[in-house]
Amino acid sequence: MKDIIHNETVDAIIKRRTVRAYKKEQIMDKELDTLLTAALWAPSGRNSQPCHVRVLQDKKALDEINVDFKNLVGWDTPAYTRWDVNPVYQTAPSVFFIFAEGNSHMDAGLMAQNITVAAESIGLGSCIIASVGTLMNAPEGEKWKEKMGIAKHWRFLIAVAVGYKDEEPPVKDRDESHFAVIKQLP
Repeated sequence: MKDIIHNETVDAIIKRRTVRAYKKEQIMDKELDTLLTAALWAPSGRNSQPCHVRVLQDKKALDEINVDFKNLVGWDTPAYTRWDVNPVYQTAPSVFFIFAEGNSHMDAGLMAQNITVAAESIGLGSCIIASVGTLMNAPEGEKWKEKMGIAKHWRFLIAVAVGYKDEEPPVKDRDESHFAVIKQLP
């Protein structure tokens, strides 16, 4: 894939990396509104718009979620990357929690992708987090769903940590052998 068209969107997709170290400074409201707008405009099956987003910017609550998560999965279990250094929310000051009725994983994934690409395009870092679902979908997570105004029957699907980057992760190789273009089947 040598000959591509470059524009702001394609370049943001290519440039985006998973960030796991963030500055303590909270993102600006304008940046938050931009990411919420990107989430709002994510496609969904039959335009059903099943996802419900809660952005938690309360460090004390995020730390409590991390403790509840570690109590559930074990303090020495490598349940997520750099578990011994970073909390489940990766030190980010803002975490987008995406819930839905049923299992709308594809819709939540599209929404998460919109958030991460939009974040990169405005100079923010992001990390997609699935492991916190172990807590959010367990009985121990009911209190967090209640605090965030999430109905008991809604399932946690995915989260996205967002903030100002405190690292520049290296580029990781991509395996182009997984792709093939078939112009005509035999």
